[in-house]
Amino acid sequence: MNHFEYIVERIDGDYAYLRRTDEPENDLKLVARAILPPEIMEGVRLIYEMFEYSIQ
Repeated sequence: MNHFEYIVERIDGDYAYLRRTDEPENDLKLVARAILPPEIMEGVRLIYEMFEYSIQ
């Protein structure tokens, strides 16, 4: 199964805006913080694999 890498660009309340590292020109992805690791901060790299986000 594929995995995707993201960078947390911005955190806004209960949501985070993620940018895919292999497609930086695309729009940011809005994701609920409830499904992200609790220790995320802006600038952190995430891996999305098998319907889960983890810190790289």
